[in-house]
Order: sequence, then C-alpha cells, then structure tokens
Amino acid sequence: MTAEATGGAPGPAHPAGTTGGPTGGTTGGTAGEALGGATGGVTGGATGGVTGGPPAAPLRPPSRLLAPLRESGKLFALAVTVTRAVFRRPFQFREFVEQFWFVASVTILPAALVSIPFGAVIALQVGSLTQQLGAQSFTGGASVLAVIQQASPLIVALLIAGAGGSAICADLGSRKIREELDAMEVMGVSPIQRLVVPRVLATMSVAVLLNGMVSVVGTLGGYFFNVVMQGGTPGAYLAGFSALAQLPDLWISEIKALVFGFLAGIVAAHRGLDPRGGPKGVGDAVNQSVVITFLLLFFVNMVLTAIYLQIVPAKGA
Repeated sequence: MTAEATGGAPGPAHPAGTTGGPTGGTTGGTAGEALGGATGGVTGGATGGVTGGPPAAPLRPPSRLLAPLRESGKLFALAVTVTRAVFRRPFQFREFVEQFWFVASVTILPAALVSIPFGAVIALQVGSLTQQLGAQSFTGGASVLAVIQQASPLIVALLIAGAGGSAICADLGSRKIREELDAMEVMGVSPIQRLVVPRVLATMSVAVLLNGMVSVVGTLGGYFFNVVMQGGTPGAYLAGFSALAQLPDLWISEIKALVFGFLAGIVAAHRGLDPRGGPKGVGDAVNQSVVITFLLLFFVNMVLTAIYLQIVPAKGA
C-alpha cells in the first residue's frame, strides 16, 4: 500500500527556496542599496566638503622690500629698551669697567695714529686754498674747526665701530649661538641689562673721552704741518683759531661723539643678538654691524651739523 493510498493525496509543495530567494535577495539588495547610499552620501559629502569648497589662500612669504623697515624697527626698539634699562638696578658696574677698558685699549693707539695724518691733510689743503685766496691768516681757524667739528668725532666713531663694536657683536653672537642668552632668560636674568647696557655705556664713554684726545692730537698735527711744511707763522695760526673758533664748537663735537658711540654700541648689540646661520652667521653679523654703523654715522653727522649751523650763529656774525 502506498503512502498516497494510506495518507491521502499529497498536499501542495511549499516553494521555500523560491520564496526565500526572492525575499532574501530583495531584502539584501534593499539593505545593500541603503548602506551603499549612506556610505556614498557620507563619503561624497565629506569629499565634497573637503575638495568642493574654495581653496585656502597660500601663505605668502614676507616681502623683502619691507625687510629694512623691520630691521629699523627692531633697532629702534632695542635702543629704547637699552635707554630704559640704564636707569634700572642693579647696575653692572664691574662689567662696565671691563668693557670700558677693553674698548679704550683697542682704540686709543689707532685713534692717535690716524688723527695725525688727518690733521695734516686738512691743514695742508686748507693752507693751500687760503694762500690762493689771499687769506692765509685764517688757515689756523679753518683747519682747527674742521678737525674739531667733523674729523675728530668721525675718527673716534669709525674706530670704535670697527674695533670695539665688531668685538662686541662677535661676543654677543657667540653667546647667542651657544644658547647662553636663552639660559640667562630662563634664570630670570635680562641679557639686555646684564650684557648690552654696560657695553653701550662703555662705547659712549670711550667715544667722549677719546674725542678730546683726537682733537688735541689732530690740532697739533695741523699746526706742525702748517708752520713747518707751508712756512706759516705760529702767531697767525693761533690768531686765526681764536678769531673763528668758539666754545659751542667743542660742545657739538662732544655731543656728536656721544651719539656716535651710542649708535656704534646699539648696532653692534642688535646684530650680535640676532645672528643667523650658526658660526658663519656670527661673522656675517659682524660685517653687517660695521657697515650699518658707518652708514648711520655719516647720515647722523649730516643732520647734527645742519641743526648746529642753524641754531648756533657763527662767531662775529
């Protein structure tokens, strides 16, 4: 007896595979599409947000045309800081004495040797010119005024900037690359007050005192060459000097020397505190400090001379 006979007619077969296949496929496809859409939306949104927006403007390097203005501002700021630090305590008196002696020792002999030919050249040139004009009696006054007002402060400033200023710049620059200045700042010690202020005051003091010596030596050299080489008379030389010279001529000479010494010290300290490129940068900073000081000296000398001639009238005017 068969199963159909005993169990009755077989029921309809359930197409489980057929039903599960389309349902699972449809469901899986729908989920996949949803997941893919979400992933695509997120990815597309993120990518579009990053790459679709406007590009950021690139940072431009600072213009080289403004570099002199920036350096001038730093130099002026250092000058103001040093001027304010002069009146703060404690004052480094021992450092000041050591720097004063060092700057004086490297500039006294060269200044004396340079002032003699300077005074001689001025006396010879002025003497030759006054002979052509028939005013030989004014040789002494003209040559002495040229030495005191112009030559003496410039000689002192150039020697201080070339000998003392270069040494100051090299010293500070070597301390900077060895990170000694950074260590001082960490310990709460100001490098400006501890190192820069005594050096600037030393250059100013040496410039003022050395200016008097150069004026005397230059005047004596001019006197000797005018009297001996050109046959002038001592009386006429001294009479011409007393007829044209006056006390403010000496004051403006000392003021120039003071200002020039300040400039030499500030420029040397400014370049020494900011060397670039390691040990080679220190050498470059020394060269730059000397050149910058020379340019500033001649410009400031022109300004001070113009102001003096406008304020102080000539003797006998």
